[in-house]
Amino acid sequence: MPELLELRGVTKQFPGVRALSGVDFTVRAGEVHALMGENGAGKSTLIKVLTGVHRPDAGEITFDGRRIQPRSPRDAQALGISTVYQEVNLIPHLSVAENIILGREPMRWGRIDWRRARERANAAMARLGIRVDVSQSLSSYSIAIQQMIAIARALDISAKLLILDEPTSSLDAGEVQTLFSVMRRLKEDGLGIVFVTHFIDQVYQVADRITVLRNGELVGEFEAKELSRISLVARMLGRDPAEVEAMSAQRERRAVAAEEPFMRVRGLGRRGALLPIDLEVREGEVLGLAGLLGSGRTETARLLFGADRADQGQVTIDGKPVSLSSPRRAIAYGIGFCPEDRKSEGIIPDLSVRENIILALQARMGALRCLSRQRQAELANHYIRALRIATPDAEKRISELSGGTQQKAIVARWLAANPRLLILDEPTRGIDVGTKAEIEKLVLSLCAEGRAVLFISSELEEVVRASNRVAVLRDRRKVAELSGADLDEAAVMRAIATSTPSQEGADG
Repeated sequence: MPELLELRGVTKQFPGVRALSGVDFTVRAGEVHALMGENGAGKSTLIKVLTGVHRPDAGEITFDGRRIQPRSPRDAQALGISTVYQEVNLIPHLSVAENIILGREPMRWGRIDWRRARERANAAMARLGIRVDVSQSLSSYSIAIQQMIAIARALDISAKLLILDEPTSSLDAGEVQTLFSVMRRLKEDGLGIVFVTHFIDQVYQVADRITVLRNGELVGEFEAKELSRISLVARMLGRDPAEVEAMSAQRERRAVAAEEPFMRVRGLGRRGALLPIDLEVREGEVLGLAGLLGSGRTETARLLFGADRADQGQVTIDGKPVSLSSPRRAIAYGIGFCPEDRKSEGIIPDLSVRENIILALQARMGALRCLSRQRQAELANHYIRALRIATPDAEKRISELSGGTQQKAIVARWLAANPRLLILDEPTRGIDVGTKAEIEKLVLSLCAEGRAVLFISSELEEVVRASNRVAVLRDRRKVAELSGADLDEAAVMRAIATSTPSQEGADG
């Protein structure tokens, strides 16, 4: 099929960051083209350049045979480029028909022609093979149907290129297959489809070609049927595929863990976030969670800390069933959590270092047993020295400190609360090499003291180095657990890349 879209040498610079650096990207009419990459790869920026949200600093865009310079999403839509985002950007209290024709209402005698509006809405939905009552409000339908309605709205403007940005994140397996049927139908009609996702198995079910970005640069463009899963994973992570295939380094693991697990998880899951998962966490060991973006690592951590409530499964602590229905209950059972987003979910920016450090311990003690100011200062100063937290004093406002220093303060908060299990979600992201080494050393010391650590990191080398066992997640499910001589980067990558039997049939 002919090239529908062609980007050549597109560059976009923001203050201090080059988000795109000379990127090429093409989409053919009648194909599904997957755009892949980890956080910070440049996927979102590329889409925003293409849809007129950002103006490129360099490069050119050719669409349907002519050069274009979209200046806004509305401008891009007029050219035939439409985007459907992960969060459905429609109006819930309006009807399906009203959402589909909004801003393009058919008029007759100065008034909206509702008969024609409903006909257009029905025609757009019929093109997708979906039958709904277009007079009903959008909110009366499931998220999956709302996604279809958003696509129908894009088709109503005669779109030639459809961009689907993480469209399956909130869908269950059946709904995903319905969406894929729609995508195949549209592909047969000659539409070009850009499929932005982090689900590898889904890519191999529906994509014809794959483009991989990393750190704002083009890694390569590949025919999906000619690119193995492990090669895709290696390219996304910035590794040489041949090196990954050849890796066979063996590592010894210290057997320091308790025989009986502190926590046992069976079938724990949450609709739309995590498929049922089994885990065992032992005191005196590090259990790593590895996987690509969107694999379910953070979702697992949040369920175990009660930040999100599971709708299925069971958790036992010391052999007894427990309900982790809130962070307060998790803290009472001796669980601590250092979240990935330390600025919005970790620190209290307007409080001092001292106040941030004693938060968890005070919450565990309760409102009636307040820590004295002297005891607060003693604890804060102890951990400032022990973790070498770079602050003039304990009363410094934490928002004025560096990201790495804030991270150490959050770790200090949980050490002060003396948890039995500490969940660390991306504890080294965005901090310098020296601080990374200190945090990894701290993790090992916690295990030596008999505590359990759940360690989550997007850097495979780091999670393999730090962990006694590694549970590998992909597409919101656990696909493997590795330990001892079986645990190395190559084995983790193979587990991420290997298709399960049920998915192999779908891929064919």
